[in-house]
Amino acid sequence: MRDTAAVSRLRTASPYLLAALLAGAGTLHFVKPAPYDAIIPSFLPAKRLLTYGSGVAELACALALLYPRTRGPAAGVTAALFVVVFPANVQMALDAGSTASRVVAYARLPLQVPLVLWALHVRRDARAGQRRTRSASVERPSSTSGPIRSS
Repeated sequence: MRDTAAVSRLRTASPYLLAALLAGAGTLHFVKPAPYDAIIPSFLPAKRLLTYGSGVAELACALALLYPRTRGPAAGVTAALFVVVFPANVQMALDAGSTASRVVAYARLPLQVPLVLWALHVRRDARAGQRRTRSASVERPSSTSGPIRSS
């Protein structure tokens, strides 16, 4: 199936949009850590350390997604990160006080699936791009083709 121009632009922008989402969330872990501390499951120790650690992980993924050479692995780690933080989202739903916040928290849980799929899609596109780049460099004739003449 052939990509339309709009789909092609979206594919190009996708890793940058994912990086922006991660950078925003990662920054919030440092600017307003208390809400993140509150959703860490009670069986885990050192809540603030985990909040900062997950913020660092999100910022590192965001940065690595910006560079084509690291995009594929970064997108894979991002997908894993979205899976690893899922228990915090469950904890947020369990601890929600009002009915409205409970509804929002539970409605948010299935949204983790498209985030994981988005990261995996970026990973797949990055790998395909690297394969295209490698095959193009193999097919490219060398600049020293032909007989070498000395003066």
